[in-house]
Amino acid sequence: MASSARTPPPSSKPAPDPQWRAQELLLMSEVMRLVGKSLAPEVVLREMLHLMSELLGLNRGRIVLADFVGDIALQGLADRKPMARPASAPAPSSTIRYAYGLTREEMARGRYGPGEGITGRVLATAQPIIVQDIDAEPQFLARSVARAQLPQEVVAFIALPIEVNREVIGVLACHRIRSRDRQLADDVAVLKILATLAGQLLQLQALVAEKTRALQAKNQLLTRALETAAARYGIIGTSPALLQALGELERVSEATASVLLLGESGTGKELFARAVHLSSQRRDQPFIKVNCAAIPDTLFESELFGYERGAFTGAQSARAGWFEQADRGTIFLDEIGEMPLAMQTKLLRTLQEGTIVRLGGKREIRVEVRVVAATNRDLAQEVQRGSFRRDLFYRLNVIPIRLPSLRERPQDIRALAVHFLSRINQANQRNVSLSPAALARLEQHPWPGNIRELGNVIERLVLLTDSAMVSALEVERFLPPEEDAAPAAFAQQVVVGQFHAPPERAAPAVRDYQPARSHSAMQLQQALLAHGGNQSRAAQALGLTVRQFSYRLRKMGLHNVDNL
Repeated sequence: MASSARTPPPSSKPAPDPQWRAQELLLMSEVMRLVGKSLAPEVVLREMLHLMSELLGLNRGRIVLADFVGDIALQGLADRKPMARPASAPAPSSTIRYAYGLTREEMARGRYGPGEGITGRVLATAQPIIVQDIDAEPQFLARSVARAQLPQEVVAFIALPIEVNREVIGVLACHRIRSRDRQLADDVAVLKILATLAGQLLQLQALVAEKTRALQAKNQLLTRALETAAARYGIIGTSPALLQALGELERVSEATASVLLLGESGTGKELFARAVHLSSQRRDQPFIKVNCAAIPDTLFESELFGYERGAFTGAQSARAGWFEQADRGTIFLDEIGEMPLAMQTKLLRTLQEGTIVRLGGKREIRVEVRVVAATNRDLAQEVQRGSFRRDLFYRLNVIPIRLPSLRERPQDIRALAVHFLSRINQANQRNVSLSPAALARLEQHPWPGNIRELGNVIERLVLLTDSAMVSALEVERFLPPEEDAAPAAFAQQVVVGQFHAPPERAAPAVRDYQPARSHSAMQLQQALLAHGGNQSRAAQALGLTVRQFSYRLRKMGLHNVDNL
């Protein structure tokens, strides 16, 4: 835009030209209007560069982005995490991604190596660069547009960094005729605003893209669930947490590696273990379930590995153990954390060597078994405490699958309740239904006992209700109080003399194996006194089984409880 006004001396600051201010406001308003319509950078940024040229005379505008700004980097932007590179890391290469006034060929030539040219320096140093005269600047490459194709008068070049979360991801640059009646500082101020806007637009677009990918992934999971049976392998539910666990299960079903099922008690570990078996090529072979918590210490070896005739008194004939019976199939070791240390060593050898030796036997028997283990204990902590072998933990923890609690899949409660209701009605020749309000009330319950607790409540409700249609008020009557969800909370309040039941050991759902001298005679006596001589309650308070508690009493000569 020509002007007859005399250029003011450098020491004075001219008053802003109202006409230029109007052009700036028009540019900003048009860009913001575009942002309100679309977040697509190829639409908004190209039009922004167009308006820069038409309204302010900032020609051949281009946005150069670093090569690392791709899908992975954009995901980092959406997470609002700085993508800072180490100081020793080289500056990135860059490419013109959006431009106005440049042909496709000129854009294709606009590729800059690390620190190369004016654009590369801005990207490397995060500092704006203003070239007053491109003919006098040796580092100006004129790579995209040859100097002969530019006006013959003095041409300036302005390049500003585009930042997101303190990380320079690109450069906003343009040409400018030097001899204009508009202050160069005014152009730089506008370009700084537009560079900030471009960075925010890229960040917002990345956030939207991330959310879109998450929704697409969720839709795929739900679509896959609808396309298959409502209860795959007998596991009911379509919540994302459950479908993720099922997806992990199916992806490793054909492998032979050990699977460790983790999760709270009552989340359906046995069903998942059977699903591992059914989804594999071993589905026609045996599936053996072993509850490690129900086997006495002295019988572990004979139960798992079998015994020969005459191995002990009463062994009239040889018997194959659970591992031998599961040959070529799957063995499910439930409550693996309950296994005593001595047995853990023998199990580890079986897993490593693929052989067993029967109790009383002299030869090794080769077995080919896939092991699925389950626990609701933190085995890593058990390893730290020394109650679980580290090498066995690593052997079992090849493929850990976490089973979600019922609190994490509230949308499945309704389907599970209807399933239990139908099954229990059929088993007991009843015709009880749940009202929509009753189902909604079930969804609000925290379910500390997970699916097992839900099934028990439905069975109790079917057997004890007098109504054909159960209301929410009646459901409330059958639900356990929420404050009783923490198991054995009373044990934490026991204080007799100097005896305090340790809160972290108060009636744990799964008890640790401990040395025979883990509690003193005084602790045993005080626990019995605190519970009126009831050994079961005293054992719970100390975190022991009744068998462990009784053994310690006999070991310390305190078996005559009546004298305590």
